[in-house]
Amino acid sequence: MMSILEYANDVNKSVEEILKLCDKLDIKHDSADTLLSEDDIVILDNELQDSEDYITDEDTFLDEDLDEKVEKILNETNLDFDIDDTNRIEKLKPKSERIENSKVNFQKEKKKLYKHREKLMSNEEKVQDDAIIYKEGMTVSDLAKELNVSATELIKKLMGLQVMANLNYSLSYDLVELLVVDYNKSLIREETHDISNFENYEINDKEEDLVPRPPVVTIMGHVDHGKTSLLDAIRNADVVSGEAGGITQAIGAYQVEVNNRKVTFIDTPGHEAFTEMRARGASITDIVIIIVAADDGVMPQTKEAIDHAKAAGVPIIVAINKIDKPTANIDKVMTELNEYGLTPEEWGGDIIVNKISAKTKVGIKELLESILLVSDMAELKANPSRYAIGTVIESRLDRQIGNVATVLVQNGTLRLGDPIAIGTTCGKVRTLKNDKGIDIVEALPSTPVEITGLNELPEAGDKFMAFETEKQARSVMEQRKSRAKEKATNRSGMSLEDLFGAIQEGIKEVNVVVKTDVNGSLEAIKQSLSKINIEGVNIKVIRGGVGAITESDIVLANASKAIIIGFNVRPDSKTLDFAKDYNVDIRLYDVIYKMVEDIENSMKGLLDPTYEENILGNAEVRQLFKFSKVGTIAGSHVISGVIKNGADCRVIRDGVVIYTGKIKSLQHEKDQVKEVKKDMDCGITIESFQDIKENDIIEAFELVEKQR
Repeated sequence: MMSILEYANDVNKSVEEILKLCDKLDIKHDSADTLLSEDDIVILDNELQDSEDYITDEDTFLDEDLDEKVEKILNETNLDFDIDDTNRIEKLKPKSERIENSKVNFQKEKKKLYKHREKLMSNEEKVQDDAIIYKEGMTVSDLAKELNVSATELIKKLMGLQVMANLNYSLSYDLVELLVVDYNKSLIREETHDISNFENYEINDKEEDLVPRPPVVTIMGHVDHGKTSLLDAIRNADVVSGEAGGITQAIGAYQVEVNNRKVTFIDTPGHEAFTEMRARGASITDIVIIIVAADDGVMPQTKEAIDHAKAAGVPIIVAINKIDKPTANIDKVMTELNEYGLTPEEWGGDIIVNKISAKTKVGIKELLESILLVSDMAELKANPSRYAIGTVIESRLDRQIGNVATVLVQNGTLRLGDPIAIGTTCGKVRTLKNDKGIDIVEALPSTPVEITGLNELPEAGDKFMAFETEKQARSVMEQRKSRAKEKATNRSGMSLEDLFGAIQEGIKEVNVVVKTDVNGSLEAIKQSLSKINIEGVNIKVIRGGVGAITESDIVLANASKAIIIGFNVRPDSKTLDFAKDYNVDIRLYDVIYKMVEDIENSMKGLLDPTYEENILGNAEVRQLFKFSKVGTIAGSHVISGVIKNGADCRVIRDGVVIYTGKIKSLQHEKDQVKEVKKDMDCGITIESFQDIKENDIIEAFELVEKQR
């Protein structure tokens, strides 16, 4: 759709001429801002084409001056063989002429799309006659109605399965699956058949409808190891110089041609502050390239990138960059990679390692060939004949054109004018631009595009789906909004309380992130966790490290539905709030056997009543006062909450708990007090502990029984 004014500009006519033409053709309008429908545009196009060929295939002819320029260049180069001058001539054209030709071609494609708009396949799957939809909390009575049998019959079958049930007994998915087999029925989960639930909706394409699609590649690694320079070398575009401080500030998506095949690259930021964006990038990728500088080796963000790639379960290719530097040490990098579970092929492993220099272009060709090889092995396919499904990579608000979203089409074809539901908003694709900023009329699978026409700004990571009508898109959007209101957040981690239920639903691995005070503790905990096996379910440590629990750990735990275990370490208050926002369960221990006992009991559904820590407040030690009779008094400033005399407390140094005990005395000015509030100074002594130092954090807490 476009306004009469926009249409007039497109066909190089005045608004008055188009308005007269609308009157002649009985096209309703009020002003130049009236929107023309697709049918109106087709009618106007046909009328104009009958009167004059305002767009012809000869619009790209060469003028005499351009002919002379081309002839002169050919003579100067003394070429004695035939060449295709098309690209050379196109580059010689003035920029304004190239832009004009691009606009003309776009208008041709757009009008062709409107005139021959094919109906794509709907994403909504019909329920087969022999299928039963499983809803959470389905009872014996509900299932009997679905199967059209008596509830008594089902209760007898359940007794045969050693399950004592009544009419209102709630059935698990696995149990229902066993029952429906006897009636020649199949079972599908409700969330996989609810089209408004993009995240879990299952689409089953026929093999004959599938065609090969380009791979989506994410480049990850430590800051300044050359991710953006590598992309620059691949697509011959200088973006590094335009970035703030030389650090990539937002996810960018680009599509390039390699051996006449397209490859889509997603450039995730490498700085630690953008860990969440890296996690999002890994969730939409087919192949991850871990880039490591040959003169620097595996660094903190490299380790995070490896963890995220492994958690996403995608193939990994390693690119060792900067091999041209005198200080490059490839063997050292290979050894470090092997320590983190990435064993190179030349060392007998399964990880392809390419040695490259983004600066000199050495090894780039081999790296691209590795990408195509891994892509061929994965047999990546999609169905371009259905309405598009994909993910938002980034979004922004543009003052001139409104809400703008960069999206990746993962299946189907996204077309200009398609109604679309995206996140909890909807709209109609008003403009569609490729990664080079050129207007296009459609985007095929694995294509990154920038779209406008959305009612609200979506969030990065939101899923989208295109529909045949605006009514369908609006209906789906309303359902998603309603669901979002019921659920305060879609981010859901895993907790110990959830383990038993998750095991009953069929999970075979429990993911955990482990952070400890020292390496010795880390290895001991890993070994203890590896021995746990309850009903065939194992514990998998997806990240283990020494030091405080960070926001990066929480992002990974959320993405992998993992539990975080801290041993003698503490997250700060900001990190705790971050964990609450993401519903990530953090469990803190100082005794290994207690940790193992808790996990085993939770997996068996036998957890004892738990006590939740209520953090009263934190005080920072500013100055020390030593007295022979009293001992060391920590002159402190309360930075949050309240410090209470006699409360349990822990001393934290650089994020690591070094002592847990009780506050022995609390003094404000010269008086002994019961409590000291935020922004006040005080003197604190800790029972049986004298090794206090400046800048230590004293955290006061109490244990409150947690309701299950």
